Amino acid sequence: MMFWRSVVGKLWITILLLVSFVLFTLTILLLEFFENYHVREAEQGLTQIASKIAFIMESHKDKELAREISWELIDDNTNVIIIEDEDTHWYSPGDQGSKSLTYKFIENHPELYKTITDDKTVSQRMDLNGSNVTNGNSEEMFIIGTPLHVDNKKQGAVFLYQSLNEVRETTKQTTRFILLAAGIAIVLTTIFAFFLSTRITAPLRKMRQAAFEVARGKFDTKVPMLTHDEIGELAVAFNQMARQLKFNLNALNQEKEQLSSVLSSMADGVITLSRDGTVLVTNPPAERFLQAWYYQQGMQSKDGEELPSEMTELFQNVVSIEKEQIIEISMQGRSWVILMSPLYNQTYIRGAVAVIRDMTEERRLDKLREDFIANVSHELRTPISMLQGYSEAIIDDIASTEEEKREIAKVIYDESLRMGRLVNDLLDLARMQASHISLNIEEAEITELVNRIIRKFQGPAKERNIKLSLVKPDSLGAFQLDPDRIEQVLTNLIDNALRHTESEGNVTLQVDLQEGGLLIDVKDSGSGIPEEDLPFVFERFYKADKARTRGRSGTGLGLAIVKNIIDAHQGHISVHSKINEGTTFTFFIPRKIE
Repeated sequence: MMFWRSVVGKLWITILLLVSFVLFTLTILLLEFFENYHVREAEQGLTQIASKIAFIMESHKDKELAREISWELIDDNTNVIIIEDEDTHWYSPGDQGSKSLTYKFIENHPELYKTITDDKTVSQRMDLNGSNVTNGNSEEMFIIGTPLHVDNKKQGAVFLYQSLNEVRETTKQTTRFILLAAGIAIVLTTIFAFFLSTRITAPLRKMRQAAFEVARGKFDTKVPMLTHDEIGELAVAFNQMARQLKFNLNALNQEKEQLSSVLSSMADGVITLSRDGTVLVTNPPAERFLQAWYYQQGMQSKDGEELPSEMTELFQNVVSIEKEQIIEISMQGRSWVILMSPLYNQTYIRGAVAVIRDMTEERRLDKLREDFIANVSHELRTPISMLQGYSEAIIDDIASTEEEKREIAKVIYDESLRMGRLVNDLLDLARMQASHISLNIEEAEITELVNRIIRKFQGPAKERNIKLSLVKPDSLGAFQLDPDRIEQVLTNLIDNALRHTESEGNVTLQVDLQEGGLLIDVKDSGSGIPEEDLPFVFERFYKADKARTRGRSGTGLGLAIVKNIIDAHQGHISVHSKINEGTTFTFFIPRKIE
């Protein structure tokens, strides 16, 4: 079935049908022509013989001799009846009237009898039963009648009749010859048509195979140029098309890869929307934004709600007014600024592109700047107010005794030290955050370092009635670090632990030298840190004491400095705390510091 659907089959069938139709028509016409030709030839021959017999009968007085001559003119398949008058007529030898044409038959046949009555030559095709041309089993005869004038007073005729079987036999032979020629022509046409169609379609089949190869992405496929005609030119055009298609696809893939690389490397999220609001293209930051929105929605979204409602409304505004729009939304504790612009396809809008920028850090820095000014102002206002008040007391000579004067001077001195510590901490933190911190890495004995820290805080711990203990292995050995900076870290952590631990509490310094680095824990049994404040303990000016009372308040910069020092050592620090159960600060310093 596939052969008939192919080009070869269709072309072969078309040529075969066309040639068969032409041969069939030609055969019918030739058969008709030859049949009529043989009949005409037979009619002309019989007419000529009849005329000759009539002439012989009229020109010879010896009728017997004339008849003998007449019988010699006819062949074995032809019979003659010579009618001189109603009573005198002769039959050719071998025809005695049993199955032959009789005078009575002629007399009863109006057309044949016209030869005698009307003196005219007639021709008829009939059987001897008197019927006209038959198609049955009766024998069909061809009869020619010619007038005969033996005597001027008598009207006679010469009738020749011959069976048409001879003519039909000749026609059959001609028909067989024509049909044989037609059959040979059809066979040759079939072979020629198949060869021609195969020859013509061979390059087309190769192009078909090459087209499938190109469709599968094999653009190096080439079609051989087998001919120099239009099909050969088509093969050349196909090869050029494949090369151009490969070039264009490579260019498109390069542009697509470049665009994908640009989108993937962008810090901002990008979402491309179609005109109906369907998401077409996203990059990783945009996917994180959508994941945050899905999480906020409970990991469920209805049909048509693939984007936040604010973003959908923004898209509708962009499409309607054909201008870029910008909004800022907050989600999952983060701030996002969305800038959406229309995309044009020549003359009409085909969608929009949204650029999503995470502004959380910028907003946090803005808040930090605002908080920094407020915190610095708050931290400085108290000592400055006290300095101003006690200075006025000295100027106004309010202190009457030397003891009161010394007490006022001591307060002024303590507040000036506090201001100095605040300024120094601010300078240290600024240098650290500006990456200006410098570490003096050296081999330091960990045991000696932690023992020195414990000895330094034993006095303040006893004053507060707090048990300060050290937990460590028997031997720690040396470690690569900056001992001064690590001492500053431990000083800040232990000082915070002592200040936030009630009397009879415990503060423990636990040191462990692991294979990967140095692990140190500072634990206390103090009041703890509220859970909502844990993410911010390493921010500048963070204080668990919201009232900022003087008894327990520091500058609020110690933990920020600690984190910067640990980060400079390429380590990390964390905090765990529960209210009224205590707090644990843990930091780890790796062995190799680059």
